Amino acid sequence: MTIPQILLSLLQSLEKDATTRFTGTPPKIHSSTSGKTYFVKLGSSTDIEQFNGEAESLKAIDTAAPGLAPKVFLSGTENERPYFVSEYKDIGPLSRASIALAKRLATELHVHTSPEGKFGFHVPTYCGATRMKNGWFDTWEECFKEKIGELLEYLEAQGKRNAIYKGLCVRGERVMNEVIPKLLGPLDIKPVLLHGDLWSGNAGTDASTGQPVIFDPSSYYGHNEADLAIARIFGGFSESFFTEYHRQLPKTAPEEQYDLRGDLYELYHYLNHTVLFGAGGYASSAMQKMDRLLNAEL
Repeated sequence: MTIPQILLSLLQSLEKDATTRFTGTPPKIHSSTSGKTYFVKLGSSTDIEQFNGEAESLKAIDTAAPGLAPKVFLSGTENERPYFVSEYKDIGPLSRASIALAKRLATELHVHTSPEGKFGFHVPTYCGATRMKNGWFDTWEECFKEKIGELLEYLEAQGKRNAIYKGLCVRGERVMNEVIPKLLGPLDIKPVLLHGDLWSGNAGTDASTGQPVIFDPSSYYGHNEADLAIARIFGGFSESFFTEYHRQLPKTAPEEQYDLRGDLYELYHYLNHTVLFGAGGYASSAMQKMDRLLNAEL
């Protein structure tokens, strides 16, 4: 695959040298002048929002915790095609950098508050292939209720004749109206920057520095504990990771509701995976989480 002319022009402008030769195959491109290696991609008109959401998420993470995510050099749209140029990182498994990641999340990313003190995000983002419209909310209760509601709308549209989807939507409405106000409404928290899709496949170790790296974000400003949910679902994060994280950033009060909040935050990802992959294990897990939340004494 040759390097598209749009990307070549962008890279030359970045290097400020029209004679620079670039070699490689997207997404990994090497510069003969600076010796730098870039991560590049060029999308279609249908990818504009997704590219922009990723770029804005990465920029926000870099502001909050410099070096924790790949630095975005260029992003935008040319001839109705979105482009993206960032630093290239050779990323290995997280394991040996997990404690360092816990510290950086707890002391940098998850204490970086939103510019106006509101919950949400300024552009739509994609959690996997699911579009989240975002926007700004005065409270965490409103913000998270909107996120759950949006997923239920997707399920309702997909499963009008599917009894499992109908059951999820009925229970989901009850969770929105009966659980979220009681569980999230009383929390005394500030909106902090989240990765938004922090599972082991989106975290690793920079091979050149040994430091942790996170990528493929779906960021928004919310409750820090929500960023730990999908890590618990899919594993890849040791118990020592969570211990260190909460040593640096204690559990939110009331601490006795920590596990229930975790169930609620995991529900978001189980619902999203049901949207993405259909009824099955994820739908069953979502139903179990809902039942536990609805049966809890709040």
